[in-house]
Amino acid sequence: MGYKIAVVGATGNVGREMLNILAEREFPIDEIAAVASPASQGRMIDFGDSGKELKVHNIENFDFAGWDMALFAAGSGPTKIYAPKAAAAGCTVIDNSSLYRMDPDVPLIVPEVNPDAIDGYKVKNIIANPNCSTAQMLVALKPLHDAAIIKRVVVSTYQSVSGAGKGGMDELFEQSRAIFVGDPKDNEVFTKQIAFNVIPHIDVFLDDGSTKEEWKMVVETKKILDPKIKVTATCVRVPVFVGHSESINLEFEKEISAETAQNILREAPGIMLVDKREDEGYTTPVECVGDSATYISRVREDPTVENGLNIWCVSDNLRKGAALNAVQIAELLGRKYLKKG
Repeated sequence: MGYKIAVVGATGNVGREMLNILAEREFPIDEIAAVASPASQGRMIDFGDSGKELKVHNIENFDFAGWDMALFAAGSGPTKIYAPKAAAAGCTVIDNSSLYRMDPDVPLIVPEVNPDAIDGYKVKNIIANPNCSTAQMLVALKPLHDAAIIKRVVVSTYQSVSGAGKGGMDELFEQSRAIFVGDPKDNEVFTKQIAFNVIPHIDVFLDDGSTKEEWKMVVETKKILDPKIKVTATCVRVPVFVGHSESINLEFEKEISAETAQNILREAPGIMLVDKREDEGYTTPVECVGDSATYISRVREDPTVENGLNIWCVSDNLRKGAALNAVQIAELLGRKYLKKG
């Protein structure tokens, strides 16, 4: 016996990836619905590589009653309207937007990090998926924190344009083409030229000079992993289509060597350690695309602080940073609460 699953925002980058991963992981499904805006109503989209096509439903008149779970990848605007309606109809919402992440009545989950927090989902019948850059970082930090207690995190991100949706990917492609043929280069999605450039600005600026993306990494780390951890982040958009990278500096309460950290990470769930101190002995974004693992490389001691480490962290942001994490939450929810058969 399987579940009735609705994927909301099914025609977008993350929604399509949710469908791919549900099919790839053979999630137990009796019925699946692709739901999107009125503009997409009636379109046919693939259900991964299953060979099955789904006809897109209009979110404005979709009835969530009788559905077990709804995986939302529709952005904060539609989510604010339709997630409470789905939850009230008895359909548990797993939301990929930022809308509910810091709501104290909504659990914010990375299954490898804080699975027990899912117990609080019944308050609003909603579970939040963290920010893509936070999710991959915390998969790496959790086993190290358990071993030596992290005091402080300094992270610089190198985030791909797919984090800004299809429009961001199209802008990088079009600007790159324009540069080669000498056409004008327009900025619509990003504040400055993204092709052959890097932009230290993701989301809006806050009063203290940080961006909202940087703020998300701070507060989400505290909510998911440990409120006592000090976090400072600089988030940068780079001309990469898919795959977020992070340079992470860690300061621990207890002594931990690079070798010990490597051994811990090698055995940790969701992590692939690729760390040879030689040419090509590390992972880059191109190599992580389509993979579910969070890749860790360049593990080394930082002699400038007591008990310090540096690590390099790479992951497919459309998968672990969004769609895969949502499906893993659905699997966790099924195992603990919505058991079938």
